[in-house]
Amino acid sequence: MLFGKKTTETATPTTTTVEPADDPSRPHGKGRPTPKRREAEAANRRPLVAGSTKGKSPDEKRRIREQRAKIREGMLRGEEKYLPERDRGPERRFLRDAVDRRWNTGEILLPVMILILALTLLPFDWAQNGMFLSAYALMLFGIVDSWLLWRRTKKDFVAEFGHEPRKGSAWYVVLRAFQMRGSRIPRPAVDRGADLVRR
Repeated sequence: MLFGKKTTETATPTTTTVEPADDPSRPHGKGRPTPKRREAEAANRRPLVAGSTKGKSPDEKRRIREQRAKIREGMLRGEEKYLPERDRGPERRFLRDAVDRRWNTGEILLPVMILILALTLLPFDWAQNGMFLSAYALMLFGIVDSWLLWRRTKKDFVAEFGHEPRKGSAWYVVLRAFQMRGSRIPRPAVDRGADLVRR
């Protein structure tokens, strides 16, 4: 040695613990990273429209289109087997007829609002102030008209069926009254001014 001092190197033994692969006493990990929230939501996402045509043959796609068209036509005509649950039955049909047999302020509200909006673009004070006043007055009149419609419809319903309409019937009537006649589903089955009878 350089300075006459002897250095003794002692090797420290390395102990390696080998754990059994299948030790029932140890909790097992997932073996994979936790997926992010966006990835989990994407994996759970399903198509909203049943009967997707993806991956189907041209004949199958054509049959699906024809079936969908048939269902839609049946809904527009008011055929019971094609209607959603909320529109089925004589009670709902009676409520629809109560709306369709009369003129409703709500059904002309949308086109009149579009006209009022166009008139407010004119560079006149009367157009900008008067049209807004007319719009609020029309909306108020539509609300009052719908309230009167529901009161009369409820009275006629009780006289016809012997009990009050089920929960949600008021909104069913009012929302239909605020739709333009040609856009209602099912389509109106009675003429304006027709008598309100059970069908």
